[in-house]
Amino acid sequence: MFARNQRHESKNCPFCRDKHIKKNGRKLGKQQYQCLVCRRQFLGGKRLNNQTLWTEYTQGKQTYKQLADKYSCSLKTIQRRLDKVSTQYQVKRPNTANIIMDTTYFGRKFGLMVFMDNTTKAVLYYAIVSHETNSAYKQGIDHLASLGVDVQSITCDGRRGLRTLFTHTPCQMCQFHQVQIVTRYLTRRPKNIASIELRRLTLDLTKLNKADFIEHLDYWLLTHEDYLSERSTNEDTGRSWYTHKRLRSAYRSLRTNSDWLFTYQEYGHLDIPNTTNSLEGLFSELKRQLHSHHGLSEQRKLRFIKDFLGSKSLK
Repeated sequence: MFARNQRHESKNCPFCRDKHIKKNGRKLGKQQYQCLVCRRQFLGGKRLNNQTLWTEYTQGKQTYKQLADKYSCSLKTIQRRLDKVSTQYQVKRPNTANIIMDTTYFGRKFGLMVFMDNTTKAVLYYAIVSHETNSAYKQGIDHLASLGVDVQSITCDGRRGLRTLFTHTPCQMCQFHQVQIVTRYLTRRPKNIASIELRRLTLDLTKLNKADFIEHLDYWLLTHEDYLSERSTNEDTGRSWYTHKRLRSAYRSLRTNSDWLFTYQEYGHLDIPNTTNSLEGLFSELKRQLHSHHGLSEQRKLRFIKDFLGSKSLK
């Protein structure tokens, strides 16, 4: 059927899958082949595989241009093939979960709200939000409950009003976020003695239990009550205000949040995390991978995020 002098290669035609092909010159520095059945020509070398491209793009941090150069094709071809890759994953949800929830932003109105199980470190649910709201957190927890997940505890960043939404579920405020709140008010290197001692007490949060912490906080207040109550007055208007507003705010934050800074100790059998650090680490990893792909449209960025979170749901 075929001429004897035609040299057949040990590969198949990518179009008709027939194995009868021959060399047919070179193009772009690569060997070109022709199929003896369908008569179509194609280049040898590495063949494009959409899933392989996606893995190199997301996990290998290869840009469109790097992939196009590697496979000797155009940027449009790479984009088109990556857009065809499915990012749907089957989420494995446990029967019980200690939820860590928080939100990160990729722009002013592009937020990612994530609900992670502390035990398996799997992402059980996520939502794209324009703003971080208590109602969105409530909807997420209710959604998990509707899927049959028994939410044993919730660890969050201490957003105001959030704890009152989950009166029947133990809630733990992230101790690291509490430290950050006090730091915003007092700075990392406060100057006066009262601020220095209050910041030092805040940094010891993880070393104390609730009773000892409140005892130390009461002692601090007793020691610096006069300083805390100092007022400044405008001589022209007679209007007065507290001189050390930021110090008072830091103290009030610790006093108000002390009721749910040590929930993880009160429910020791549940293995409740005292911080949201594991979820913050997930956010950092996601943003590091996205950092290699500047200028993505919102739709492509969303596909990237869905694939990343989907892969974390399989743990």
